[in-house]
Amino acid sequence: MSEMIESYSAADTYAYGKALGEKAVPGEIYTLVGDLGVGKTVFTQGFAAGIGIVEPVNSPTFTILQSYEGGRLPLFHFDVYRIGDVEEMEEIGYEDCFYGEGVCLIEWADLIREILPDNCISVTIEKNLDKGFDYRKITIET
Repeated sequence: MSEMIESYSAADTYAYGKALGEKAVPGEIYTLVGDLGVGKTVFTQGFAAGIGIVEPVNSPTFTILQSYEGGRLPLFHFDVYRIGDVEEMEEIGYEDCFYGEGVCLIEWADLIREILPDNCISVTIEKNLDKGFDYRKITIET
């Protein structure tokens, strides 16, 4: 199943992420794909708010994984942009996150495709400058 949403501002992207987070259930894995600066972190901040996380959410670019426990579900936010080898994922214990009671959001997930389960929910965020600087097309595939 595929769904496409048009976002015309960071606030729209945040709101859509929040709506998705409100429906999230334990064990879901969301893969976030999109170019640098397209809004993956804004989407994630909204998603975290939808789960009920009130602490600041930032991209874990240099730590690979940031965990948030303060909502109705644990949120495991991965940014694998700088990962050199899939073995680094094993070192940080990704399986506990992927197969636990929380929800995972993985930025740049295409870089670790070989270890992703088949049931991931794909979120692709794309710009289209012809429709405006802040326009984003967000596609969800389950």
